[in-house]
Amino acid sequence: MTSLRALGSSGLKVFPLALGGNVFGWTADERTTFAVLDEYVASGGNFVDTADSYSAWVPGNEGGESETLIGKWLAARSRRDDVVIATKVGAHPAYKGLSPATIKEAVEASLRRLGTDHIDLYYTHFDDETVPVEEIITALDQLVKAGTVREIAASNISPERLRASLDFSEREGLARYVALQPHYNLVSRDTYEGALQDTAADAGLAAVPYFALASGFLTGKYRPGTRVESARAEGAGKHLETERGRKVLAVLDKVAQEHGAEIATVALAWLASRPTVAAPIASARTVGQLPALMAVAGLRLTEAELAELDAASA
Repeated sequence: MTSLRALGSSGLKVFPLALGGNVFGWTADERTTFAVLDEYVASGGNFVDTADSYSAWVPGNEGGESETLIGKWLAARSRRDDVVIATKVGAHPAYKGLSPATIKEAVEASLRRLGTDHIDLYYTHFDDETVPVEEIITALDQLVKAGTVREIAASNISPERLRASLDFSEREGLARYVALQPHYNLVSRDTYEGALQDTAADAGLAAVPYFALASGFLTGKYRPGTRVESARAEGAGKHLETERGRKVLAVLDKVAQEHGAEIATVALAWLASRPTVAAPIASARTVGQLPALMAVAGLRLTEAELAELDAASA
């Protein structure tokens, strides 16, 4: 089995590729979801990422569809102790924001959908600046003390609010964020690199980047003149219009060829090599998309290759 990585200062050990659950109940139905989860775990994976709001954006959905399918799979396969389940609070249409009352109601709803008595990693999905960090951390600490949440983490938060949260936890001896989920990939480096990454590194937080493949652009299937049938095609295709996007693709092609690897694997390997990154998140709509993602665990890029990718994506 691939050696698992420690998730920051927590006791959690995770596979170096987190399986994104945003497609479950959206572009992957129940049968496909089960098949993807089965194959991910059979290949050594143990880190599943979802959110209570997935997939409220789909007409007819109300949020919680992804958690519900993961919960059904956990029950059907009796795999609860084999996987690290990460979910998020703050963006479900019925549980918006991070007031203590909202957090308390939302976590109970997530536990019901997942069919479990505990969540391994619980993120604030989007920071809610109307609520003082002291109130957010105190509410999350109560969940940890109650045993319903093992570790806490943050996503979509400013460096200032992250620092203030960490300082409060340390000052009061309360549960402390162990991970950060930033938007970060080869063609989107600006939101994470800098003050946010410095804060994470300084605090020993593990980064678990989302959009690790830029909505599919970094799989290499988007090329000038090609049409891709995907719910994310518009978002991914826009990178072709930038010089950075075209340069990155050219270097990915070259490095992938040298290793006999998929382009997606190389893009994930670059991300996995970055300071603070423990496990990029990528989702699979089909079982066939999984091998390229899982292969990140065995691909080591040379210093020269990493430098070349760095330069192309700067």
